Amino acid sequence: MHFFLHFERTLERKSELWHDFFPMNVLPSLFGWTLSQLEQLCRDLNAPRYTARQLAEWMYHKDCRSFAAMSNLPRVLRSRLEASFTLDRPDPHLGAASADGTKKYLFPVPSGTVEAAYIPEDERATLCLSTQAGCKMGCKFCMTGRLGFQGNLESGQILGQYAQLPERSRITNLVFMGMGEPLDNMAAVLQALEVLISDWGYGLSHQRICVSTVGVLPHLEEFLRKTPVRLALSVHSPFDEERARLMPCQKVWPIGRVIDLLRRHEDGKRRIYVEYIVFDGLNDSPRHARELVRLLHGLEVRVNLIKFHNVPGTEFQAASRKRMEEFQRVLLDKGIRTTIRKSRGEDIEAACGLLGSRGTYAGY
Repeated sequence: MHFFLHFERTLERKSELWHDFFPMNVLPSLFGWTLSQLEQLCRDLNAPRYTARQLAEWMYHKDCRSFAAMSNLPRVLRSRLEASFTLDRPDPHLGAASADGTKKYLFPVPSGTVEAAYIPEDERATLCLSTQAGCKMGCKFCMTGRLGFQGNLESGQILGQYAQLPERSRITNLVFMGMGEPLDNMAAVLQALEVLISDWGYGLSHQRICVSTVGVLPHLEEFLRKTPVRLALSVHSPFDEERARLMPCQKVWPIGRVIDLLRRHEDGKRRIYVEYIVFDGLNDSPRHARELVRLLHGLEVRVNLIKFHNVPGTEFQAASRKRMEEFQRVLLDKGIRTTIRKSRGEDIEAACGLLGSRGTYAGY
């Protein structure tokens, strides 16, 4: 009985602190916590360390939504956890279904609604998930950027897009390429990645996960040190001034410095992709292709050429397929693996750069 009395008093003191950070009647969710965070909670509450793995197993292996159902935990522990935490995660609402099989799901979060795209193909199925509501990077060709920044997602809100997806059992690949700049929400993204690839979490292969970034230098090195997942770098122009007009981040984090950092950390174990949206008459010339080759010299990458999907109110137009193939040929001739990415979900505004196009924050 001494343990449970101590546990109750400790939890009451912790609850007072937690409520200082959360609004009245809104409890924090344990879903999305890492094993080390759960172990710290157990230490704070004088609960056995192995309780942390039990909690992780219930949340991530068994998809448990109720502390009361955690039958191998003491009843007092369950009731007290229920009084101070939830196991909430965002539930999906089907936004639209494409003729090509792509589905766009809406997930309500406190800062609005975020979107995730389920993209099935022959032998694989990809989930494109979001890390922020809106985005502060302001890329001129991106609908999400035009929404402005609404808020960061917590780890559990990022993971919930995977955990709650109706097609979750079919998912083979995860890409952090939805709404937001992942490295601008670094702590939550690293936390979510740890849950995704750890054996006590979802146990996914790190080779099946890719995180996209514009090149946020203050956090990129930390990302490369702390997680083995794949990286996709948005370039879109090899020329500094032109890239700065497309992507304001270039003025703060020049692409040359970003590439230099990647070179220093290259070990041959992590696949790096270069994302390049091809605009008609803007960045689709042989000169651009040759300069891109020069920029990437000495770095093992795969280049993805991406069709521009029309964003209302912009002056940009998509390059022709022929122009993209000519661009691709220059890169291939120089030994750079290059793919023209197949466009998916354009008819429901779920394709690259279009998330948020249908009044995401107006409700569903």
